Amino acid sequence: METPTVHEPQWWRGAAIYQVYVRSFADAGGDGVGDLAGVRARLPYLAELGVDALWFTPWYPSPMADGGYDVADYRDIDPAFGTLAEAEKLIAEALDLGIRTIVDIVPNHVSQAHPWFRQALAAAPGSPERARFWFRPGRGENGELPPNNWRSQFGGSAWTRSSEPDGTPGEWYLHRFAPEQPDLNWDHPEIRREHEDVLRFWFDRGAAGVRIDSAAELVKDPALPDFDPEHHPDGAPHPYIDRDELHDIYRSWRTIADSYAKPRALIGELWLPDPQRFAQYLRPDELHTAFNFGFLACPWDAAELRAVITTTLAVHAPVGAPATWVLANHDITRTATRYGREQTGFDFAAKAHGIPTDLALGTRRARAAALLSLALPGSVYLYQGEELALPEVEDIPADRIEDPMYHRTGGADPGRDGCRVPLPWHGDRPPYGFSPPEAAAEPWLPQPGDWAPLTAAAQDGDPGSMLTLYRQALRIRRAEPALGDGPMDWLDSPPRVLAFRRGAGFACVVNLSDAPVPLPEHVAVLLACGPLPGGVLPPDTAVWLRVT
Repeated sequence: METPTVHEPQWWRGAAIYQVYVRSFADAGGDGVGDLAGVRARLPYLAELGVDALWFTPWYPSPMADGGYDVADYRDIDPAFGTLAEAEKLIAEALDLGIRTIVDIVPNHVSQAHPWFRQALAAAPGSPERARFWFRPGRGENGELPPNNWRSQFGGSAWTRSSEPDGTPGEWYLHRFAPEQPDLNWDHPEIRREHEDVLRFWFDRGAAGVRIDSAAELVKDPALPDFDPEHHPDGAPHPYIDRDELHDIYRSWRTIADSYAKPRALIGELWLPDPQRFAQYLRPDELHTAFNFGFLACPWDAAELRAVITTTLAVHAPVGAPATWVLANHDITRTATRYGREQTGFDFAAKAHGIPTDLALGTRRARAAALLSLALPGSVYLYQGEELALPEVEDIPADRIEDPMYHRTGGADPGRDGCRVPLPWHGDRPPYGFSPPEAAAEPWLPQPGDWAPLTAAAQDGDPGSMLTLYRQALRIRRAEPALGDGPMDWLDSPPRVLAFRRGAGFACVVNLSDAPVPLPEHVAVLLACGPLPGGVLPPDTAVWLRVT
């Protein structure tokens, strides 16, 4: 296996980036929880897969009220995962294999266990300690009502009432996510200094970039007005999303990233409906790239996908930023399951229990979507387990579910644990090599009993497996000069078929119709996600072609 070079100055423009959810990747310690030692042991697997970088979801000390996105210390590693020294070794060992590391930064909020919040709870109203957060007196005769009507992303009010040191009811504090995740007040200069120092801390340890969680939510309207999303005037500033003050924050971060001899990348998680507002974050002095949630949420429909792809490229072009493409992550229903449903798009509001799924159809479409996403211009993100065609696990016992989305909605929302089930590596029964044979504990989330055919070992060497498809596609993508960053041109195609050209000699064709279609004129088939009987492209199939 040839080790790729890692000296490209703008590597983020065309990289294939693999998302590692550490808790569920590989457990070397035998406690049922994935750890850094498990990742280090599987680095050869990731190198053989052919990815260019690893994005680690939060690995910091955390009570795990929200899967690690409740951070208690930004400069250390949770003991369940390992040590800071191990993280430094992991970053270096991955780089030796040609793989960069991206760490997750969570700037909107901290954990209740963070020293700052503990100090705030112990301090008096109006104190400097509370000024780092959004503490406010309640409304009502005795302050028994929240300060405003904002809602939490996880259901219920975005405010929780604190208790004073003597036990009496106190001020309320803001949390746009779980109560265990108090929001920081980004109007406070200490918050900005702290996060700039955190960036330097990880960049100095070799991190090649950071992914910025909830990047559009940091700044709030200091007046904290009531908000009715259904009657919000068009063009009026939102009280807590996409506020103009954010751009100054990210300009200061870009200055830090650009100060390193080897460029560091800033990658934003931005859920914004307005493409023009989205593009403003990608101006040359702000973020390098941002997640493309329009593509992720798009249904398996040729017209809608073409529209999303065209809009994405058009929005990125004026600011000179590369597009990104992602099919799944740790919050989203697994691709093989989602594409096997009547409604193939994704919407948090539409999540429900008991949705019928044709998993064979979903897997076939997921194979085609893999070739589509890997052929598009820009960088691409691959969530762990997608290369194994893992389905969503929808029968996790209620007493094993940890996701606050499930608990905060009284179980109405299925939650996100179904896409976070630990990976199967080998064997015919749980834990499928996720934990060592002598492990004292079962995996933190239960694995299905029928995953033996989906293990990495079972798929290794199988020419028809999803793992083989991803390995072949990533190898071609790295070797093909036209792929990754660069231009793209749509080709004429039959209805419900996507066809486009990359460079002078590469074409991708995806059949989303119900009938086979003839292949366009070509010199050779580079890769297909399924058989091509009689030289035609069957439904829900994609092919990469050498063309003249």
